[in-house]
Amino acid sequence: MMAQYLALREEAGDCLLFYRMGDFFELFFEDAKTASQVLDIALTTRGEHLGQPIPMCGVPVHAAEGYLARLIKAGCRVAIAEQTETPAEAKKRGGSKALVARGIVRFVTAGTLTEEALLEPRRANVLAAACEVRGTVGIAACDISTGRMELEECPADRLAAALARLGASELVVPDGWDEAPEAAIRRSAHEFSSDGGEGRLKLVHGVATLDGFGAFTRPMLAAAGGLIAYLDHVGRGSLPLLLPPEARAADAALAMDEATRASLEILESSQGGRKGSLIDAIDRCVTGAGSRQLADDLSAPLTSRLAIAERLELVEWLHDDALLREDLRAALRALPDVGRALGRVVAGRGSPRDLGQLRDGLSGAHRIGERLAQRNDVPVLLERLLPELGGHGALVDHFARALVETPPTERGQGGYIASGYDASLDELRVMSGNARRAIAALEAKYREDTGVASLKIKHNNVLGYFIEVPQRHADRLMEPESGFSHRQTMAGAMRFNALALHEEAARITEAGGRALAAEDAHFEALVGEAVAARCGIARTAAALARIDVAAGQAERAAEGNWARPQVTEGLALEIEGGRHPVVEAALKAQGERFVANDCRLASHDRLWLIGGPNMGGKSTFLRQNALIVLLAQAGGFVPAKSARIGMVDRLFSRVGASDNLARGRSTFMVEMVETAAILAQATERSFVILDEVGRGTSTYDGLALAWAVAEAVHETNRCRCLFATHYHELARLAESCEALSLHHVRAREWKGDLVLLHELADGPADRSYGLAVARLAGVPPKVISRAKSVLEKLEKGRAETGGLAAGLGDLPLFAAALDAREEVCDTVRDKLRNMDVDALSPRDALEILYDLKREAGSGD
Repeated sequence: MMAQYLALREEAGDCLLFYRMGDFFELFFEDAKTASQVLDIALTTRGEHLGQPIPMCGVPVHAAEGYLARLIKAGCRVAIAEQTETPAEAKKRGGSKALVARGIVRFVTAGTLTEEALLEPRRANVLAAACEVRGTVGIAACDISTGRMELEECPADRLAAALARLGASELVVPDGWDEAPEAAIRRSAHEFSSDGGEGRLKLVHGVATLDGFGAFTRPMLAAAGGLIAYLDHVGRGSLPLLLPPEARAADAALAMDEATRASLEILESSQGGRKGSLIDAIDRCVTGAGSRQLADDLSAPLTSRLAIAERLELVEWLHDDALLREDLRAALRALPDVGRALGRVVAGRGSPRDLGQLRDGLSGAHRIGERLAQRNDVPVLLERLLPELGGHGALVDHFARALVETPPTERGQGGYIASGYDASLDELRVMSGNARRAIAALEAKYREDTGVASLKIKHNNVLGYFIEVPQRHADRLMEPESGFSHRQTMAGAMRFNALALHEEAARITEAGGRALAAEDAHFEALVGEAVAARCGIARTAAALARIDVAAGQAERAAEGNWARPQVTEGLALEIEGGRHPVVEAALKAQGERFVANDCRLASHDRLWLIGGPNMGGKSTFLRQNALIVLLAQAGGFVPAKSARIGMVDRLFSRVGASDNLARGRSTFMVEMVETAAILAQATERSFVILDEVGRGTSTYDGLALAWAVAEAVHETNRCRCLFATHYHELARLAESCEALSLHHVRAREWKGDLVLLHELADGPADRSYGLAVARLAGVPPKVISRAKSVLEKLEKGRAETGGLAAGLGDLPLFAAALDAREEVCDTVRDKLRNMDVDALSPRDALEILYDLKREAGSGD
């Protein structure tokens, strides 16, 4: 056995090996140690190998899905080694000591799950493959639980952004590609050929040409080849549901890089998980498929005005008819997840329950379609979707006749084919039922013949049917003329057989076996019918999801008094009474009100410089406007009184940063990398939010960087931008940048306390209120008092010298700093570098600070 195991273990590669032994999947050696820790199950030993005990642990086969889910979540991959023959077949092949043959039948990985228990209902499970062909990256992505497949290409420097949009559970790349993410799974580069990919796609879909599916580039086809080859590997030659591929144009969606997605917390909050994210605040879908579609919409907002308008029209139609919306959502809520049921059926992992879900889901879709088609004012998008809701009448009728009302999840025990569907099956069931009644009659007869009232006829999978009596009555059945033959002695009971019982048991077994075989044949026929109709069923599932998204968006809009945005081809961004959907929901839960604010950007006023105190609402204001743009272009209503949005091609958010120690980057380095990406990629049609650029370094360096970045955004990128800062000196930019205006979030100090008004006002901030915020945070009064005295001296020095920005207004854009200032800075740096700070008293330190201040001022 160990030789067989080791051979399979080598085949499993970097996966844990689930080795089937009877009713358990066993793990050995290092696999056992890993699994026992992850699953928190007992680690034991079994035999020895090379003189050492073999570590072992195991999980029951019937509960394997739950354990697999935990292993996959922990980042493990699992190879399933099943028995490929029965013990009887093994005995016939090689005698009584023959080992049952086993083989790896499937690899279970994060991106190739189809089982309902292993998937999150409201989250897509994407598997992606990527490769580079002559400087261009091809990406193939699919969700095998529903079969949807997309192909795209992008420049090599945009790969991270494309993968961030997909949020893939698993990424497959060719071996030897140095630019690929470290966590990617490496496969042979030969699998990533464009010719091979084209051939595999043709074979999967049974076509001679791919022209009917769209135009695909060589990088796209190469990535598709790698994806299908990987699926063929993990499925051991059995491919899952793959629908015809769709080509995604590079400019079809609003572009967002990884940092922007993380900053805006679109699908996941900064703490991890769905709670606190944008989708958590707006998702009112009543089906898992609808939630998955909404997530896709938010991940890839549209850049086509026509497509956006069609989505908005459908949302508005449902928003304005509350009764229709309520009825529609109730009907959708009752439907099963048709797409994922189809995925399991096509992958060969379907159950009778999945076939029942297809029947019920398609039948419900037809009823929804009939109800909506009765309206005369159907929106254009819904008009296109309605035909997809019907067209399965023959399949639904067939499944309705063939299946019981509530089919079981397991097919092995039968009982899922309805009575009246197959006369011969019904006859076998009658025979089996009659035989069982005969068993009950035999039991009564044997009790009467033996006088043993406690005699029972029982059944188990080892002995079949047998007679059991307590030990004290066993002598009566042991007599030779009794007609009973001894089979097994238990602790307190004895088991027997009898000729009549044997004959009835044989009839039951034969009839039951034939009935199970008949049901199994019907199951396979029904599966074949579903597989043949898979593309149409998938389109129905997609139509239901799109309708659910529109109804959910309408419900959220009605619930929060949201407005339909106007999306234009211009460059204006006019939002009246805008609100942050996540923050507003959180405040509402606490019984508090969100303060709405306007935002009006235009060609003559496209860069807003926003000052004000920490906690005053600057970051919230920046993010809420970015989210309103995103929601509008995703085709939904927005949290505002009104919104007029000129189409945005790229959305950038540099708000907050943290260390990325794994990549050797400090907080400031992360901030600069993100800022560099914005300056390199933002166009006139982009929308950028920047918060506290330059605050991660020294005051002079930070101010210089913030000044130069603001100038670059204004003069070079010329994009719409909200720029929040604490550098009051940047207000001088308004003198030289004609499209820059000054704004601030309002705050007041009242009797020593800071009152944050969260309102946006025109003009520069009078101060930062940093000490007041520190007091709110609980900084000791003594420290606050000392800071106040230091601040007064600093501000007095600034007034005398003209401040940090003195003279900057006279500089041409992007000019270098004055040589004299650089000399002073060098002198100050040298003194600080040579200073023994630990040896200084507070008074000495203050005197040195005064000296440095005077010296710094001498250079102005």
